[in-house]
Amino acid sequence: MPALLVARVTLKDPEKFQEYAAKAGPIMAEFGGEPLFRAKADKNLTGGGDDHQTTGIFKFPSLEKVDEWYASQAYQSLLALRDEAADIKMISYEMMG
Repeated sequence: MPALLVARVTLKDPEKFQEYAAKAGPIMAEFGGEPLFRAKADKNLTGGGDDHQTTGIFKFPSLEKVDEWYASQAYQSLLALRDEAADIKMISYEMMG
């Protein structure tokens, strides 16, 4: 069943984030991941305490492919750069119906 990866991003260093994204995208594609959209946060309509700046949503063929991508040596090698570039909260979802 298809899966989604939602990444909520708060930038620390926009230049490093561009470098990270340029490297992470092709690795994601190797596992069937494709970007659906990226959007800039406007405001919280409910709840509070969520201060991320942008959200990206990516579609994968399955949750297994999300896990394989995340655990891959190629992606793991980007973690230091990712953490210097931004605070990113990633959540995977299995699509329903």
